[in-house]
Amino acid sequence: MDHWSKSCFLTLVFLIHFSFSSHLSKAADTLYPDRSLSGNQTIVSQGGIFELGFFTPGNNSKNFYIGIWYKQIPVRAVVWIANRDHPISDTGASELKISEDGNLVLAQSGIPVWSSNLIMTTSTNSTVAVLLDTGNLVLRYGSNSSAALWQSFDHPTDTWLPRQKLGLNRISGENQLLISWRNLEDPSTGLFSHGIDPNGTDQYFLWRNGTKYWTTGLWNGKIFANIPDMSSGNYLSYVHVSNERENYFTYTFRDTSTISRLVMDVTGQAKILKWIESSQEWLWVCLLPSDPCSVPSLCGAFGSCSLETVPFCSCLEGFEPQSSTDWNLSDWSGGCVRRTPLQCFNSSVNREKDEFLMISDVQPPTNPQYLGAGTAEECESACLRSCFCTAYSYSGTCSIWNGDLYDLKKLSNGSSTGDSGVLYLRLAASDLRSENSQRVHGIIPIIIGAVAGSAVCLVVAVALIWKFQSKHPTGVSEEIKGCSLVLFRYKDLVKATNRFSEKLGAGSFGTVFKGTLPDSTLVAVKRLERTGQGEKQFRAEVSTIGQARHVNLVGLRGFCSEGSERLLVYDYMPNGSLGSQLFQKKSKIVDWTARFQIALGTARGLAYLHGHCRDCIIHCDIKPENILLDSEFSPKVADFGMAKLIGREFSRVLTTMRGTLGYLAPEWISGLAITPKADVYSYGMMLLEVISGRRNAEVSEDGNVTFFPIWAASKINKDEILSLLDHRLEGKANVDELRRACRVAVWCIQDEESHRPTMSLVVQILEGVVEVNTPPIPKQLYNLVENREDMLSSEATFGGQTL
Repeated sequence: MDHWSKSCFLTLVFLIHFSFSSHLSKAADTLYPDRSLSGNQTIVSQGGIFELGFFTPGNNSKNFYIGIWYKQIPVRAVVWIANRDHPISDTGASELKISEDGNLVLAQSGIPVWSSNLIMTTSTNSTVAVLLDTGNLVLRYGSNSSAALWQSFDHPTDTWLPRQKLGLNRISGENQLLISWRNLEDPSTGLFSHGIDPNGTDQYFLWRNGTKYWTTGLWNGKIFANIPDMSSGNYLSYVHVSNERENYFTYTFRDTSTISRLVMDVTGQAKILKWIESSQEWLWVCLLPSDPCSVPSLCGAFGSCSLETVPFCSCLEGFEPQSSTDWNLSDWSGGCVRRTPLQCFNSSVNREKDEFLMISDVQPPTNPQYLGAGTAEECESACLRSCFCTAYSYSGTCSIWNGDLYDLKKLSNGSSTGDSGVLYLRLAASDLRSENSQRVHGIIPIIIGAVAGSAVCLVVAVALIWKFQSKHPTGVSEEIKGCSLVLFRYKDLVKATNRFSEKLGAGSFGTVFKGTLPDSTLVAVKRLERTGQGEKQFRAEVSTIGQARHVNLVGLRGFCSEGSERLLVYDYMPNGSLGSQLFQKKSKIVDWTARFQIALGTARGLAYLHGHCRDCIIHCDIKPENILLDSEFSPKVADFGMAKLIGREFSRVLTTMRGTLGYLAPEWISGLAITPKADVYSYGMMLLEVISGRRNAEVSEDGNVTFFPIWAASKINKDEILSLLDHRLEGKANVDELRRACRVAVWCIQDEESHRPTMSLVVQILEGVVEVNTPPIPKQLYNLVENREDMLSSEATFGGQTL
């Protein structure tokens, strides 16, 4: 082959390759009139973020849909569906294409299933559909045109993406709604919807079949009224547009690298989700409403909702799911049906065969009929006389329910008192016998085990007591509450502490001494100075404290209550308090990594006390002296529960507390009711001390007060965070961690309780799960300083820095 022929051949190959490559490139994110999608073909947005194609939800579904999902995320998260209510069965015989009139059309065997339904007014030869990196599918004239003829963002399904409008068209009256899937494997129109107020106010509603059940509250330019945590965990940035044509919001995550979405979930909650790459999962950062059991009829007829179980819904005893398949896919709306029909409606059977099952700790339905029955027996008889009566309760007033029961909520154990929270459910006698039989059969092994266990424990205990008494004539202490707390004798603690000779510290509630138990275990014995409790009340409160078990709480081993003596026995912490580590001149400098872990662990401990104990425990005295450190420098919150133990003396104790200026929230001083947000305030003040390595409030020799938080808030507002870091660390700190800690600290010390985050949210912010914006400077801090000149002069001395 001569040189000219070779050149022609190579040129031809190059042109064919170039043409083929251009065709592939052309088709990457765009659907053209001469091309259609079918089978497993897809188009991908230019940046590879989103993908459009056919999919089937779940493993067993035979239905197919055209949808958009995240391309790079292994767990498929579908954000938009074209034909949610009109699935197809054969992707090979189906295609998505640009029709002759310029519309985007999905057809199966040539029959249209779905269309963009756009009325075209000009030539349509150049109409294309482009998938953008925002997740928006846009129909427009030519690939270079920016004007959208139609876009998927205007027709959402269940998902609201960043930069997507969600609002009301005031001209047409069309309200864009997020509508939940029917269940986890059926994307057809579900029961729950989310959208802006159709009457034009600046708030979003949640509806169940058109009935409103929750609102965000009005937008005030910064937050929605019913979502106060927005002001502290401000990881989202909202843009609101309201004019004569439209009223809508868009949002973005402040961290633009965050992959996020808001979904109207099948549970009736709007969930803001964030993708966590390290764990390869979607993590919710906000639930609206926060309590799923507040969603109306979530569990259907004869279903009960509980926050303590997964899933939330379960059938009442004597009932079973109407559809096990739907129930397993989180569609509980069908509710539950009786295993055995009531005998009342069977004329051949005596209606006395219907009996009642007592269900305790339950919040009954909200639509009772009240009767004038004077006793519980009369109330039960009145319900039995009506075949339509399905349940009754009696707590001084007779309440009965006819027909199906909805919106039952399981209460936490012991949260109801007396007859309140008790419902008597009507069942066929055979079902009641079955329930009782199951309970008896379940209880018998427990009783046998308990008796056998008790016998073994008794034998072992007698042997141990005999052995111990042979060596220690003074005897042993009594172990109570199922071996969880020990009731120590006073003389044993006197001996353990060598007559209270080694003092570890003293606080507002008593003095702490080092002690050694007979088995050589080191303990810290706190001798309370004041209590407002009788012995029975004291023991009850100690029992509550003893049940609080968390890796970041100091473990309570036991107590002593003899005569006027009240002592608590705790695990011994070899590294003392956080205060001693931070502020004592002879202590070793605590590096940033350890400080941050101490701050995070303390937050976790407080979050547990506030939200995960059987009873919410407000600490009321958070400060570095009450954060103890174990041998691994892991933080342990100490002195929790003191408010209840001290009783009526507690308010008087507060007036003498050293930390009034430094730690107490404004509501303590103003006399307002105390909530967990008071602990949040104290934590924020303490966190500033952890960061700076200095006291928040210090008195100089001339009597002037140096109040560091005002200066700190100002620096944080300007993002000058390194100037706040303890100068002894020489700038060695993780800047991202430092910024999160600084910002959340000032959010915690905001004037209004509603503007402070919860401790659970503080944990999420410190962990980096939730983004937080720059906080404002709390105004009331200025009122704690006599004049501005004092504040400025005190600030000039901090670490060589000045304002």
